[in-house]
Amino acid sequence: MNTPDQCQNMAEIRAEIDRLDRQVIALLGQRFAYVKAASKFKTSEAAVKAPDRFQAMLQQRRVWAEEEGLNGDAIAALYRDLVNHFIAEEMKHWQQSQAQQS
Repeated sequence: MNTPDQCQNMAEIRAEIDRLDRQVIALLGQRFAYVKAASKFKTSEAAVKAPDRFQAMLQQRRVWAEEEGLNGDAIAALYRDLVNHFIAEEMKHWQQSQAQQS
């Protein structure tokens, strides 16, 4: 692993970016596993959607982004898209589990 300042050329920079992106994607996969696991604790579609929690989560991600010197709006938009996708997937998982219980 090279720090940005240690990279000697674009190939090294791209390799480090690819390495980091792979880690980010692996972490998103882990996050999704928790999302699916959470569905078994939800008692309704409203609980799956949890709009208040969603908004609070976006605000916290915005704060964390700004603490890292990133654009809070950009990170909130990224998470909005990501979490909306995860909510849709969680809803499918929740609905399937409800059908199996009937």
